[in-house]
Amino acid sequence: MKNFRITVNGTAYDVQVEEMGENAAPAAAAPAPVAASAPAPKKAAAPAGAVGNISVKAPMPGTVVNVVVTTGQSVKAGDDLVFIEAMKMETPVKAPQDATVATIEVSKGEAVDSGKVLVTLN
Repeated sequence: MKNFRITVNGTAYDVQVEEMGENAAPAAAAPAPVAASAPAPKKAAAPAGAVGNISVKAPMPGTVVNVVVTTGQSVKAGDDLVFIEAMKMETPVKAPQDATVATIEVSKGEAVDSGKVLVTLN
């Protein structure tokens, strides 16, 4: 078995693929493949006008491995908001100033590009 991470429309999926030799018989009615770690659905959007005025963006492309804040939570400058994994290293994205979390724009397992808004603050 080989493990692969496949990104489809910006969503990362971990899959296992069995390598079969030339003489191997095909498997009989294999069950439908299931993503090993499908990302959680995005959180509901905040009501209109509730988006924060401070956007905290991804400093690099990677995969969100942890969201450590919740909507409405107070944070201090330097507090961890989200962790992004890139090149097998986890990087914390920190609050730039004291604020309250207005919206969370990503979920665990989501692939993000550099500059993607992760969290908004008020």
